[in-house]
Amino acid sequence: MMLEAIFLLITLLTLFLFYKGTGKNIRVVIIFFIWQIVTGFLAFYEVFKEKPLLFPLVIVATTLLSILGFKMISIKELNTRYLIGIHIVRIPVELCLYQLFIEGQIPEIMTFTGWNFDILIGISAVVILNYQLVKKKNLARKIFFLWNVIGLLLLSVIVIIAILSSPLPIQQFAFDQPNLALLEFPFSFLPTCIVPIVYISHVLLLKKL
Repeated sequence: MMLEAIFLLITLLTLFLFYKGTGKNIRVVIIFFIWQIVTGFLAFYEVFKEKPLLFPLVIVATTLLSILGFKMISIKELNTRYLIGIHIVRIPVELCLYQLFIEGQIPEIMTFTGWNFDILIGISAVVILNYQLVKKKNLARKIFFLWNVIGLLLLSVIVIIAILSSPLPIQQFAFDQPNLALLEFPFSFLPTCIVPIVYISHVLLLKKL
């Protein structure tokens, strides 16, 4: 129960940072919050475990809602420090994933001891944010651009691995220990809330440049 509670707090923190980072755009946060209630309800009653083929439809819907939310955000209202802060959340997320691997809920390839290097972006986000706060200036544009691109690539890699490790007809990895946790509550919030918000924050930071 401790891990579940921690993950719920991480999800709420992500939503709060997103709210602050988008210039307190409550409409977008409400969209994500309501969507988590819907998907969380389904995950809590193990609908995704019983009908795993339903989960890809949820991911498609999440993608469409993310695009809608992105279009509702004004670039002029962005708070880049909070958007960078969102990526620090990737550190506790990766630690949770590692614990889930230990408990046999996800494969090792989805962790930082496998093929998931997403934690490096979280650590570098701490460095970038400290640099901005101490030096009182932004990171060089080219370096910041490259950091966001690498962040998007690493996130995309682990998303693909997670999908291909799930108990679906397209599964290619981890047949001995498949990705089951993300079909359960509250870890289903990772693909339906945290990951899309991290994607959006990267794109917003790039657009801000």
